[in-house]
Amino acid sequence: MREDLRPFWVKQAYLTFRDLWIDWFLRPRCAHLGAYATIMAPWYLDISGPNITIGHSFTAINTASQQVQIGVWGRGPGQGRITLGNACLMSPGSRISASDEIVLGDGCMLANGAYITDSDWHGLYNRVDRADEPAPVILGDNVWIGDHATVLKGVSIGDNSVVAARSVVTKDVPENVVVAGNPARLVKTLDTSAPRYTRAELYADPDKTAQQFKELDRHVLGKNRLWFWLWTLVYPRARRDD
Repeated sequence: MREDLRPFWVKQAYLTFRDLWIDWFLRPRCAHLGAYATIMAPWYLDISGPNITIGHSFTAINTASQQVQIGVWGRGPGQGRITLGNACLMSPGSRISASDEIVLGDGCMLANGAYITDSDWHGLYNRVDRADEPAPVILGDNVWIGDHATVLKGVSIGDNSVVAARSVVTKDVPENVVVAGNPARLVKTLDTSAPRYTRAELYADPDKTAQQFKELDRHVLGKNRLWFWLWTLVYPRARRDD
């Protein structure tokens, strides 16, 4: 990670602008979007459809080429829902697509390109209509979906479990395990006595955590000077970390 050369007040101004963008353009797209949402490049976040509820301290990391997408395409107007608990993380290119219902518990993490869906969207022979029966997807707390892994319809994943990179989950996963492969199979059982530190714990007191991050920025960026930062924008070779 390259050193952030912005002065503290410049970063705070940017964060204020980002929060205003979130409040004006993104919050109205949600039934609820909790406080302290950290949405990097929020202009790339794609939220569509009704009944999308997101808890506090949500983090989404977007790039121009890899948007985070959260979408509900219900069977009829106002139908279908997505619920994300507190302190969930969605990495670049991750997607959640719901026909009926997808629920993520607190502190869930989706790595780059991860995908969760509760529908095949059409059948093998009927390529127009969805299956008649809903097949909701439920993730417990502190679930980690790895890089480009896929969670398919009707799956429940227990608390703390991990889905390895590129895996395809087609059946329920118990809590405190690691699954891998296509289709995903159990490869490891986690030690429940080992110490853990989860995103839900980090953001248990969101006001306090936000203040801690602000003070850290003040300490790290306080030495930066406006003129040098501006110079690096027009002459990148001047950066100290090259």
